[in-house]
Amino acid sequence: MSNILQDYRKVRERSLNICKPLKTEDYVVQPVVDVSPPKWHLGHTTWFFEAFILKPTVPHYKEFDPDYNYVFNSYYESAGARVIRTDRGNLSRPAVDEILQYREHVDKAMEDFLSDGVSDEMESLITLGLNHEEQHQELLYTDIKYILGHNPLFPAYSENALETINEKENEQGFIRVKEGIYEIGFGGKGFCFDNELRRHKVYLQNYEISKHLVANGEYLEFVAAGGYRDFHYWHSDGWNWAKAKGIESPMYWHRIKGQWKYYTWQGIKPLDSYVPVCHISYYEAAAYAAWKGMRLPTEAEWETAAPELKWGKRWEWTESAYLPYPGFIKAPGAIGEYNGKFMVNQMVLRGASEATPPGHSRITYRNFFQPELRWQFTGIRLAK
Repeated sequence: MSNILQDYRKVRERSLNICKPLKTEDYVVQPVVDVSPPKWHLGHTTWFFEAFILKPTVPHYKEFDPDYNYVFNSYYESAGARVIRTDRGNLSRPAVDEILQYREHVDKAMEDFLSDGVSDEMESLITLGLNHEEQHQELLYTDIKYILGHNPLFPAYSENALETINEKENEQGFIRVKEGIYEIGFGGKGFCFDNELRRHKVYLQNYEISKHLVANGEYLEFVAAGGYRDFHYWHSDGWNWAKAKGIESPMYWHRIKGQWKYYTWQGIKPLDSYVPVCHISYYEAAAYAAWKGMRLPTEAEWETAAPELKWGKRWEWTESAYLPYPGFIKAPGAIGEYNGKFMVNQMVLRGASEATPPGHSRITYRNFFQPELRWQFTGIRLAK
């Protein structure tokens, strides 16, 4: 069996395993525009292989359902019309069992296709599809947590869900990095996304970066000190956002009978002071850093220091806007829509999280979101 076929089976099975603890009703819910129903993720990641590999490449391939291109296309203008994102929760049909049949249909065709061997160019496209599905696996976790965490009953996802590591035993203090010229960006062999290219030089001033992530207990001090009520620490947009939305604590934190609790994979629990703070916006991260008399690192500072950091528990907000690297080239066709067209009005996050699939994280990975979003597993590392 070829490596690419093994990889294909492994990735596709993991998506189904993530959804195993769900009830059928959980698959359909879309509480807010940023959260997609789990069944849509299962369909969309399948559509990617059908639309970009099987239909253009395999002679006489029989499309499972011609309407699925409209239902499961996400944002690819090149691939035709699509259901707008806000309406994904209105898709009571196709039903969950039909989407699972769709996955089986495409998987059978893909396995037949891969068993005959493929060109290097085709293998690269399939690898992109697998990495795309791994991104959606992380989104599955974040969306499932939002769906269950905003259910009035706060149901548990699973008692044996993802591990959340605390900062109790982690080394404190800062790492000092000397002024100089450094290189960032992906280099060498292996897969990367186009936004990680090309490797280039950056000049950095002397700086220090924290060895540990900000923990819940540290962030609680900011909350208790009235940090959400003092405009001095906030960007203007962030202050307006917090006031308009009534934001007074991180997502999933709840003040219940005078005690702080938070929603976890196992349901509502007392706030663990040593767990890295999570589910905060860039606005909150920047305000906390200002309250501490520090700042967030730039993405170049983060990447330069990363070999000496323990990272991977949270996506860490940086002070860098999401922009193309020098020499960035957008690929032709639909694949070129993957990253380049989002390079505006977003901030870069670095690292990985407890929801990141195994083998999917690397030092050069550039995640990105709008500054107000916080349903992802986002946290804070300070710099000065």
